[in-house]
Amino acid sequence: MEHIKNIEEFRTVASKEAAIFMFSADWCPDCKVIEPVLPRIEADFPSFSFYYVDRDQFIDLCSELDIFGIPSFLAYVDGKEVERFVSKDRKSQDEIEDFLTKAEAHIS
Repeated sequence: MEHIKNIEEFRTVASKEAAIFMFSADWCPDCKVIEPVLPRIEADFPSFSFYYVDRDQFIDLCSELDIFGIPSFLAYVDGKEVERFVSKDRKSQDEIEDFLTKAEAHIS
């Protein structure tokens, strides 16, 4: 999963790609729980590019996007947010896959 390096990169990717942004942090225990399954999830949903957004590095962006819990996921297609899976709760592989399946329906 590629790491977003700055706000401009986030905005460019969001405007041009079918992209999934995972908002996370190195210290987050719930984020660590899903790390082992992420490569498989990425492989199972090749229609998306996946990006890691460090919550601590992009706190203003998180506030702008109403992301107050991690891990959280946003899906963008054709420059628009099409789905979100945002909460402070731990996410399971099944829940993430359900979110991605819904997001995939927006790809034409």
